[in-house]
Amino acid sequence: MLIESSLEDEPFRLPSSVEQQTKATMSVPATTILIVEDDPDIRRLVGDLLRREGFAVEEAQDGFAMDAVFARTRPDLIILDLMLPGEDGLSICRRIRARDALPILMLTAKSDEIDRVIGLEMGADDYLVKPFGPRELLARVRAILRRGSGPTISAPTRRYGFDRFIVDLDARELVREDGDAISLTTGEFDLLSCFVQRPRRVLTRDQILDWTHGRSADPFDRTVDMLVSRLRKKLDVASPGSKLISTVRNGGYLFTAPVKPVA
Repeated sequence: MLIESSLEDEPFRLPSSVEQQTKATMSVPATTILIVEDDPDIRRLVGDLLRREGFAVEEAQDGFAMDAVFARTRPDLIILDLMLPGEDGLSICRRIRARDALPILMLTAKSDEIDRVIGLEMGADDYLVKPFGPRELLARVRAILRRGSGPTISAPTRRYGFDRFIVDLDARELVREDGDAISLTTGEFDLLSCFVQRPRRVLTRDQILDWTHGRSADPFDRTVDMLVSRLRKKLDVASPGSKLISTVRNGGYLFTAPVKPVA
């Protein structure tokens, strides 16, 4: 059983007040989640769960079917299984990242630690190990979407300059001083935001994981290390020799550049 039985056992009944509120806001476009999973039972259970929570759901059993979905719509998040027939999840993740910063939550098996690390290197924003419960799945999905959402209209602008870059935390944009935009995934931007708001301060992996993912850190979680590696490479390419992120032995990571507000 790849998903905990609670997905089937829990009724997920909404209080009448929530049902009324949901009906009143049906005109608001729903967030769309694409499930790429070859197991029809898992696909159905996860899809039903997400629909009950108010999400619009698209389903695909492999990379070919996923491309068909992309041809007609762009989802807000992809739940991508690692083991797929034909093109596997790692290849699909790499292919998506080559053209889009779309958030990706990768599903993996407990025995696939190396593949999980590779998945993060390929650009996945987070991973979830099978078997998993509905609450954990929803928490991961909402955390990724929350981190990737744009600023509210009334939110004050937070723009900062460092090295040769300007970052807008509300618009979630990173540009060089010459105006060239730097493409970052959701996870990479969250990590940069964490560093920019805490410059010249050693941050442990647990602190970074908690601040960026909003959950307790797993001592074996490699998410932070992979995100740091990816972000470091992109900053180094855009600003050669800057060495903006240092590794502190037995400590964590240090953002070395001074950071100042930009009007």
